[in-house]
Amino acid sequence: MQQLLLNISTQKPASLDTFIVGNNEELVHVLHQFASRSSKEHFAYIWGESAVGKTHLLHALALNPATRYIDENADMDAFAFDESITLYLLDNCEKLAPEAQVAAFSLFNQVRENNGFLVTAGAVLPTLLPVLNDLKSRMSWGLVYRVHELTDEEKIAALEKSAGTRGLTLSQGVLPYLITHYRRDMHSLSVILDALDRYSLETQRAITLPLLLSLLQRSTETQT
Repeated sequence: MQQLLLNISTQKPASLDTFIVGNNEELVHVLHQFASRSSKEHFAYIWGESAVGKTHLLHALALNPATRYIDENADMDAFAFDESITLYLLDNCEKLAPEAQVAAFSLFNQVRENNGFLVTAGAVLPTLLPVLNDLKSRMSWGLVYRVHELTDEEKIAALEKSAGTRGLTLSQGVLPYLITHYRRDMHSLSVILDALDRYSLETQRAITLPLLLSLLQRSTETQT
């Protein structure tokens, strides 16, 4: 049911401006510097639990020109250094296959030799990654930041702000219910809020807890 609800919403492009900062203010400031190539450091590694926003941040950086995003499923060609690319983004480092680890190690060296920039992301500290030791050492070059998850209060405040910006009025109890019963990451919560917005317009009803439950019931019936 939850997955179906998520599928009925249109995903919005990630950007640094749409990332809810919380306790990650310094990290976001640094990533803006990487985006503009003004950072004194040329390497950064960000880590944290699933769904805290690591991929959002890398996708946001990928919107900049002369940038290449690489994930664990990328072809080996994606790891090839290109002088026209000045910022590389390597995601899900803990999932890199052995061949990709070797390619990533080579990419690190070439980026350094050519004064480029590289931001990597993983689920754990670089020293704990299940990758080649030489690659672990490269991951530790430069800056290392943990992406801190928002508190429930921060998530509710952010969703209320987003709703207010769009002129939506949420009845008391809607957001606490979502926080309690569904995925707790901001992307999923925002997607559900978008679905509620459209359902409210479709039914000409206010966004209340009964409307949310009605949407969930309709999603269940559609799924079955």
